[in-house]
Amino acid sequence: MPVALLLNAVALGYWLMRRWPVALLPLAALLLTWPHLMRGLALHPLHSLAPAPEATLRVISANVRIFNVYPQLRDPDLHSTKAMIRYLADSPADVLCLQEFYSEPHPSQDGTVFNTERQLGRLSGREAFVSTSLVNRIGAKFGLAIFSRYPILRRGVIRFGALTQNHAMWADVRLPAGDTLRVFNAHLQSMSMAEQDIVQSYSSKSGFKAKGMGLLRRFKRGFVARSSQVDTLVHRIESSPYPVLLCGDLNDLPYSYTYDQLADHLQNAWAAVGTGVGASYNGKLPLLRIDNQFISPEWEVLSCRVRRDLPYSDHFPLEAEYRRAQPK
Repeated sequence: MPVALLLNAVALGYWLMRRWPVALLPLAALLLTWPHLMRGLALHPLHSLAPAPEATLRVISANVRIFNVYPQLRDPDLHSTKAMIRYLADSPADVLCLQEFYSEPHPSQDGTVFNTERQLGRLSGREAFVSTSLVNRIGAKFGLAIFSRYPILRRGVIRFGALTQNHAMWADVRLPAGDTLRVFNAHLQSMSMAEQDIVQSYSSKSGFKAKGMGLLRRFKRGFVARSSQVDTLVHRIESSPYPVLLCGDLNDLPYSYTYDQLADHLQNAWAAVGTGVGASYNGKLPLLRIDNQFISPEWEVLSCRVRRDLPYSDHFPLEAEYRRAQPK
């Protein structure tokens, strides 16, 4: 979509110089699609220059890829694992929403086991709520997690059929001013496609023949699954008695049905104050913003940034700040 925007702008300039009536066509395309395009290409360059009001709520959301504990993900001395946990534990964030969460119950003799539930929870001054989708033979938990410096009054799990890593959770958080915010943390269905297969499919004609149809079938299955999952989420959002903060790995783009349904009810943090594409995927595929934070219109987005300086997972963390909207 950003490429289409650029091509229309080039066409507009070209026809203005050659035959101006024809320029009305790309101009009309730009005007008609501008709001949709801005979902994926935010333009707020002056926002970062304005004085920052004091935040009521600081939030980090991240797909932590089970903290890279699998052998094929580890690096020497578990550097990325330790750095990721240290960043989250030391952060001043009031709320952490983590996908592909992993926590082990006891340290092992070789020191490679991490009780992240304890490190990011009680030891960091936060209350922990872990939605466990799987417990392995050593008692390690897999799933989603919400950590809050403020009291969690109520909590729950949202299943999309059988409970897997792809599900959602919610927690009612009581803020210092006395109001309550319902925090949703979601991990929607992935495409289950190897990055190398995608690269191969568009690198050559033979690669497309070998991988193209299989990838298209997986695209279809992913779109169908996420459409049902987001409908379930929207129903929960509509029935919430409190304003809503939703964080998650949507595994979908800003031009999708998934994003569209959420944006109809909530404001997207990056679209509200960011500048640029805001790509959150840390891999060979460029310009993918699949991780997002949304919040109810009763709240004001003060800042949102993608922490591309923290490449410890295949997703970059999102940091955002909010406050209750001030009366006009």
